[in-house]
Amino acid sequence: MKKLLLGTGLAILGLLAASAETSRRTITHEDLWLMKRVGDPVVSPDGRQVVFAVTEPAYDAKDQVSDLWVVPVDGSAPPRKLTQTRGGESGAEWSPDGTKLVFSARRDGDEAAQLYVLDVSAGGEAQRITNLTLGARSPKWSPDGRQVLFISDVYPGAESEEAVKRAAKERRERKYTVRRYDGFPIRHWDRWLDDKQPRIFVQAAAPDAEPRNLLAGSALVAQPGFGGQLTNSGETIAAEWTPDGRVLFTATTRRDQAAHAPVWNDLFLVEAAGGEPQRLTTDEDNYGQFGFSPDGRSLVVSVTPAAPGRVYRLNRLVHYPWPFDAAQRRVLTADFDRSPTRPVFTPDSRRIFFTAEDAGLEKVYTLALDEGKVSLHLDPGSGVVTGLSAGVASENFRLVGLWEAAHSPPEIYAHNPADGDNRRLTRFNAERVAALDLPPVEHFTFTSRGGREIHNLLVRPAGFDPAKKYPAVAIIHGGPHTMFRDQWVLRWNYHLLAGTDFVLVLTNYTGSTGFGEAFAQAIQGDPLRTPGDEINEAMDVAVRRYAFIDGNRLAAGGASYGGHLANWLQATTNRYRCLISHAGLVSLETQWGTSDVIHSRELNNGGPVWEQGPVWREQNPARLAGNRAAGTGWVTPMLITIGEQDFRVPLGNSLENWSYHQRLQIPSRLLVFPDENHWILKGHNSRYWYAEIRAWLQEWLAAPPQS
Repeated sequence: MKKLLLGTGLAILGLLAASAETSRRTITHEDLWLMKRVGDPVVSPDGRQVVFAVTEPAYDAKDQVSDLWVVPVDGSAPPRKLTQTRGGESGAEWSPDGTKLVFSARRDGDEAAQLYVLDVSAGGEAQRITNLTLGARSPKWSPDGRQVLFISDVYPGAESEEAVKRAAKERRERKYTVRRYDGFPIRHWDRWLDDKQPRIFVQAAAPDAEPRNLLAGSALVAQPGFGGQLTNSGETIAAEWTPDGRVLFTATTRRDQAAHAPVWNDLFLVEAAGGEPQRLTTDEDNYGQFGFSPDGRSLVVSVTPAAPGRVYRLNRLVHYPWPFDAAQRRVLTADFDRSPTRPVFTPDSRRIFFTAEDAGLEKVYTLALDEGKVSLHLDPGSGVVTGLSAGVASENFRLVGLWEAAHSPPEIYAHNPADGDNRRLTRFNAERVAALDLPPVEHFTFTSRGGREIHNLLVRPAGFDPAKKYPAVAIIHGGPHTMFRDQWVLRWNYHLLAGTDFVLVLTNYTGSTGFGEAFAQAIQGDPLRTPGDEINEAMDVAVRRYAFIDGNRLAAGGASYGGHLANWLQATTNRYRCLISHAGLVSLETQWGTSDVIHSRELNNGGPVWEQGPVWREQNPARLAGNRAAGTGWVTPMLITIGEQDFRVPLGNSLENWSYHQRLQIPSRLLVFPDENHWILKGHNSRYWYAEIRAWLQEWLAAPPQS
């Protein structure tokens, strides 16, 4: 605790120094958008080098470039660029001998992303090793370095490349356009699901080698519920080589039950030559990321335990001996009340490191496999540590990861667990950041009327003057099972929102992660009322504690679940002078019936929509429009924004919200972005969106209220 208090004190000193530094200026959208974006590091097997991607963004997507870079772990030389092509690389992985890299990229002449191998030791150009109609991604080297496994897609009944080519040609030549479905789900995130399915392939790590579809003809993929993992960028299968040269992967056989039951993934094992996969797990736990120890004797898997009727459970790290023996399963983090990320092994295979969220930060933890007791290893004091990687050589063992904070974009650091030495390896944005006035965030807590300790972040504006009175804006996070973090943010950047005008209050309301499983679960059956009350309480506490906040000029806004809560505030309080709702539901029924995810919403609201239990009736903003007559809500000016390709909180909810505001003659504005999804991601759209947000806040908060 002393260390945390010391970190807070240093943050405040840094804040005062930054405010006194007159040469620093307020961040602009161009500053934010054009910062180089540093990807997760991947350490070479000998622990000497780190490869990572750097994106150089642009407002026009065609002008954006992304390349691979490499830097020595000891910091003895600056980073150097490995690739020089416009098409970005992804999934880079070192060969076992550390001389080559394999990655996925779409380069000139490629109709889809393919696999390339680059000889780092010899130099020269990368060689393309695949040429598949539907592309290749997520490559992994075999233990002997002779083969790679990867993921590609196939069409139903087309398990060979020749059949996939014929099916693709037939689809291009169709005269009709239609989407046909016989079951749920039909959409995910921002795309309609089609009939393609992911498969695991293996081939020699050489050009023109013949790829083998390991799952072709298996009974597993013939099951109607078979599927991989649905991600925001598409469907994939998490697969890794085993120490003995087979392939371990996760998949589901329950995808077709998504409308009425949980969907979970199991572990499967398949031979490198293909054949019928062996199911290793038969419980109802959800199996996620996994990794093998350097000595090949241990498998550690991230597992979400089955919890019938529960929407949220913490991940646990589970240990199995290898070869796999389900009877010797051990839960390593049973007493750790946080969700760990994928672990990194020490070279002797006896200890693991991982990160986990905790009260606005992300810290590094460790445990010995034979003890199973988690301890805090590295508390950054501010910011978050993510993307840990390490080599397997004991003489060069370093943990390499990203560190970032609200006032500092991600850069790569190396940490020596033996002596605590921390070394910064990259400075891609140092010069730009040095010119900006970015006050570090401050933490404060209070005990809510419900008896819970509620954590908050406070952000002061640039050029802060303690003698002034500033309006305050409650920014509300989405999820709800996420957490406001001391982190550099692109979509709702704290400092760009604050500018020189506003104080921000960011509340980790009930349901947030990073405060234990019970805290996150407590939102179930109470999705809006208690979180809304806590946001209001947080603003009251901030007004009392910070004399520079003008309690008569308050606003609130958020996105996704934060938008849901902004709409709830519209229906239940008149304390805010304006509100902002991005991708927010206004009707629980509309959201349940049109979203790409429905079963968890039913659980969260206490039963099926047609039963009309208390939550459906009492915590539904649309049903409370009549509160306006009672003087408790539906009077506050609101800015409503939405991406038309959003299938998580579809457009209909925002249109319905807009209709309520127009019918009730509440000052309101609607922004619809036709080419955006749940997030506003395109440069010009983002700049316009931020400008509209700030203009809306300035319009309603700029001057004290009329007497």
